Amino acid sequence: MKKAAIYTGTGDSGTTSLCGGKRVPKEHPRVEAYGTLDELNAHIGLLAASLDDEATVGFITAVENDIFTIGCHLAAEDSSCPIGDADVERLERAIDAIDATLPEIRSFILPVNSEQAARANVCRTICRRAERQMTTLSREHDISPKAMVYINRLSDYLFLLQRQLQGGEEKKWQKPCE
Repeated sequence: MKKAAIYTGTGDSGTTSLCGGKRVPKEHPRVEAYGTLDELNAHIGLLAASLDDEATVGFITAVENDIFTIGCHLAAEDSSCPIGDADVERLERAIDAIDATLPEIRSFILPVNSEQAARANVCRTICRRAERQMTTLSREHDISPKAMVYINRLSDYLFLLQRQLQGGEEKKWQKPCE
């Protein structure tokens, strides 16, 4: 089997292909949204590489697969997406499990004291950007509601993972407006 060339030249004019072959500008909202999910996956991989807990790494690997699935959904022009209730519930169980180990929070916290926690926070902020882009995209295109919910829950998971990785050493935001 002949190896495919990594470069095709088809994107040299500033367009790219969606699944199905339709060409769109590289700044198309679909491309922006699935590109941000790709960026999120890269950072999640970096976070996972810094972790020692095999269970968390395994969970994050499943999340990476889900993110690719949602990215494929965004790159296609149909509203079907294999992300479903079970995927959202898996995230919610992980959120609940971490949340049960943490003290109540009544203030914004700063992502300091741990490189791993800071990496989780970078992932959370990229996830929020992807969510905003998907919301914008959904105004004109069919986007799976479950994919939207999943990305929203994922940012919650990443926030709690950040808190967990800080190991109880949270610094509260000093409210300068008061």
